Amino acid sequence: MNTELFKRVDFQLDASYDIGRPSTTYWQDVWRRLNKNKLSILGLIIISFVAIAAIAGPFFTAYSYSDQNLQIANQSPSAVHWFGTDNLGRDLLTRVLYGARISLSIGIVASMSTMIIGVLYGGIAGLSGGRVDTIMMRIIDIVWSIPFLLYVILLMVVLQPGLMNIFIALTLVYWMPMARLVRGQILSLRELEYVLAAKLVGASSWRIIIKHLIPNSFGPILITATLTIPEAIFSEAFLSYIGLGVSAPMASWGVLASEGATSLRSYPFQLFFPAAAICITMLSFNFIGDGLRDALDPRMRK
Repeated sequence: MNTELFKRVDFQLDASYDIGRPSTTYWQDVWRRLNKNKLSILGLIIISFVAIAAIAGPFFTAYSYSDQNLQIANQSPSAVHWFGTDNLGRDLLTRVLYGARISLSIGIVASMSTMIIGVLYGGIAGLSGGRVDTIMMRIIDIVWSIPFLLYVILLMVVLQPGLMNIFIALTLVYWMPMARLVRGQILSLRELEYVLAAKLVGASSWRIIIKHLIPNSFGPILITATLTIPEAIFSEAFLSYIGLGVSAPMASWGVLASEGATSLRSYPFQLFFPAAAICITMLSFNFIGDGLRDALDPRMRK
């Protein structure tokens, strides 16, 4: 064989290990896919703006949420009062900004209670199985069968009406769908090889739940917790609308909508602004939840 027909190729060992493109972590890939969803990014921008306005906005207005001045009652939106005034002469913009604090805090509390109570309860039920699982799920069925409105009425009889009742009522109810979701995820994961390996090396049930099962179920958990926030905000608005929410002079979006509905024909702007705040916030959280559902789904990965 003629050696002139062949050419020696220089081989460098270090170059053979070079990666063609930078590697990405799981959450970097999730953010990349979420960033492609324009509605989710719009929802993130709107929620960020609402949160900043709720925290800092009342400090930059010249009015307090409880200041009353009957001489300027029911004024239409103007350069002085951007959202107008209510029937007691209070600046509606300030009250909407202050109400955003209450409504968002209620949504966050409901989401956090869902994450903590629901995840742990469902994780224990799913990993234990057998009689323990049956008893724990029947408890949920019994509690879930009682109407949510009845919880609030009973709390108002036992305790003083106010914001704390809303927190307690939402905490008592909103963790149960999450517990059922986590239980279903745990039942499908507990028979996998890495869980059996953890049991063989002597890992406790708590370690298996915290270190293995919950992290591998984090996608559906995060989506459900995100969608819980607008649901809780709407529930608080409904309860405040029918008079079972926060007490005066505190103002949530539901309270403002209830007050504005009484003068809808004469002063429609008093209902429009708090109702628009509720709608925009709920839509933004739903956009974020839909985007997270697609971004966390491995089947959507390209």
